[in-house]
Amino acid sequence: MTAVSFDSLLALGFLLGLRHAMEADHLAAISTIVTERRSLLSSSLVGAFWGLGHTLALLIAGVGVLLLRFRLTDRMAHLLELCVGIMLVLLGGDVLRTVVRRGASHTHEHTALARHSLADGWRVSRPLLVGMVHGLAGSAPLLLLTLTVVSSPLAAFSYIAVFGVGSIMGMTIMSALVSVPARLTVQFARSNLALRGLSGLFSVGLGLFIVYENAVLNRLVA
Repeated sequence: MTAVSFDSLLALGFLLGLRHAMEADHLAAISTIVTERRSLLSSSLVGAFWGLGHTLALLIAGVGVLLLRFRLTDRMAHLLELCVGIMLVLLGGDVLRTVVRRGASHTHEHTALARHSLADGWRVSRPLLVGMVHGLAGSAPLLLLTLTVVSSPLAAFSYIAVFGVGSIMGMTIMSALVSVPARLTVQFARSNLALRGLSGLFSVGLGLFIVYENAVLNRLVA
């Protein structure tokens, strides 16, 4: 592989990583988290941690496939996508449960925000874990593409790493953008709760579709 072709491969990986952040299931998962945040920095960090978890999962999968010669079958790929669907249903369901419980009271909202401030560990780990699940589910097509265009493990891992950097940057930007409506409606409790409810419904709806597509249409469930 020449220097020019290697540079082109890395550039392609970075651009695909940016684009990857805009997929519907990624945005659905992130929207359930960033609509809880009240600062642009906090929302951006959600995307950054999602991208970090996504990249770590891809690198782990890359070790298994590229170095240990582990084989990713179609059934395994569908099972991982099924996990993404289930995760989206759970994330969206949790948002809807919270919205119903809180109602439209400003007092409840401020109390909830105070509770959130005490859960810094969970605030960091949740987007990281969500990103890892997405990364594992997306590892099969990415690694298949990598194996078809490169023969060197170093080049393959470089491509995955640059793809990961692109996805981190892309999701950081998208998280900040998705959070804007929540920030604009923070002083309007009913509007803010309605927005969060919509994000929950979107996540549940997309998650159920992914579950149906992989469990029923691809016959993972007999």
